[in-house]
Amino acid sequence: MLPLSNMEKYIRAHLRYNVTTNLMDGAFFGLALGFASFATIIPLFVTQLTDSAILIGLAPAFHTIGWQLPQLFNASQIARAREYKPIVLRNTIHERIPFLVLAIIAVSIPVIGVEIALFVTFLALAWQGLGGGFTANPWTSLISKIIPPESRGTFFGMQGGLVNLAISIAAIGAGYLLDEVDFPNNFAISFFIASVAFVASYFALSRSRELRDDAKVVSEEQPHFWEDAKRILKKDRNFNWFLVTRFLMMFATMGFGFYILLGLRRFEMDSITAGYLTAALTLTQTIANAGMGWLGDKIGHRTMLIVGAVAAVLSSIIAWYAPTIAWLYPAFILSGFGNVSVWTIGITFTVGFGSETERPTYIGLSNTLITPATVTAPILGGWLIDTYGFGSTFGLATIIGIIAAVVLIFVVKDPHKHVVPTSRSTL
Repeated sequence: MLPLSNMEKYIRAHLRYNVTTNLMDGAFFGLALGFASFATIIPLFVTQLTDSAILIGLAPAFHTIGWQLPQLFNASQIARAREYKPIVLRNTIHERIPFLVLAIIAVSIPVIGVEIALFVTFLALAWQGLGGGFTANPWTSLISKIIPPESRGTFFGMQGGLVNLAISIAAIGAGYLLDEVDFPNNFAISFFIASVAFVASYFALSRSRELRDDAKVVSEEQPHFWEDAKRILKKDRNFNWFLVTRFLMMFATMGFGFYILLGLRRFEMDSITAGYLTAALTLTQTIANAGMGWLGDKIGHRTMLIVGAVAAVLSSIIAWYAPTIAWLYPAFILSGFGNVSVWTIGITFTVGFGSETERPTYIGLSNTLITPATVTAPILGGWLIDTYGFGSTFGLATIIGIIAAVVLIFVVKDPHKHVVPTSRSTL
């Protein structure tokens, strides 16, 4: 067994400390998101400002769009960095401050009016989404550096569980807050609590201990990222079909962002119920992240992608025909499995493609190239609802979800079992 390097010794010496501080970061981050949930609280706030289903659907989508878009463009910078924490702390400010802006917007509505409030709200959501996108890559690199390989799975599982548990608890509290306090002060208080929790999360994250890696070999030549991307898309047909299913799943899940609007319009849902629906969603995602990840390791992650596509189809059908508001609970629960399949399992599946040096390119491609679908899906879904009603959006999502499942079953192969033919360009 080879002796440990100075970097490896440092990582293991500070492992318990780094695990503790980053679990605290996750707990406070989840608490913040519970009071400003993209699944319920943000859409509820936007429904107070507009009746447009398109805008209501776009509100939570802005976070996903912003998170996906930058990842193809900052991979080279991150790959060449010797320290990640300064980049993370600088970038993550931009995914946290916008929630304080939302609090200020909410309390200022009587002065600035609804139209200006709506416009600035979407500016804040765009700012927040891009901030999250530019933070995602360096944060993942930081955690992968300060947590040794044999402990990463345990850490991510523990942190993910804490985040979702905190979201669930905070979301219920936010539901009661929104119900007891008059608009717009109720949302102002909720967003302000989220902002305070984000400050606590930032402080915990800033305590992470990272050793500068001066031994890291950084090439003087800038990486040919676009050439590598084009080569991968040309040679790996299996990955291209996987991208097709990820693209389709954006439309298969497009109804999820309108479940709150459905509850408000069809069942006159109150804020307390919205909080419990958020809790049901996040608890489901806590269980699904662990369960689907473990099952994926045992029976294949492609199978879990298929399960997620089927869950998305069933969720849309239940919401489509829901006779009472109680039916939204299974719709939200199934949407949780669909979301985990799209994101957690999707990323797990992605990293199985290519070599270690190609992996950042595969990850960037699998996220950034589906951004057009992420942008288009909520706009299309909202337009269909405004024009033809909820059934049109949920019906189309059901059909596309079935198509995605069929492609996954009959066309896409597990990358670990599928060898890409080597060409002269890959030598």
